[in-house]
Amino acid sequence: MMITLPNIEPGQGPVLMLNMIKFRDKKIYFEQYIPAFNQVVQQLGIEGVNVKLVSEVVANVVADEDEQWDEIVIVEYPSAEAFKTIAQSELYHEIANPLREAGTAELKLFMTRKTDF
Repeated sequence: MMITLPNIEPGQGPVLMLNMIKFRDKKIYFEQYIPAFNQVVQQLGIEGVNVKLVSEVVANVVADEDEQWDEIVIVEYPSAEAFKTIAQSELYHEIANPLREAGTAELKLFMTRKTDF
């Protein structure tokens, strides 16, 4: 999985990743992938990665009928660069990514940045 970050300027601060997940095996995802992901983050020495929300999808309100998601997860990263470092690392692809693929049937990721309004 090659990650590209168009229109993201270095050093612009934290980003929030919205993960939309359809599970293949929820137990693998939470009991194996998440600890493996945390191990990768620790080994890479990246601080400030925090899960902000894990939430079960209970109904589609404005979505295509065939668009079904099990849960959303929002993870804060200290920067877009930190996310890219993790996602493109050999450690991630060796340790965590196989478990992510085993646990998820479908995944969409959206990089967001908090805005004040």
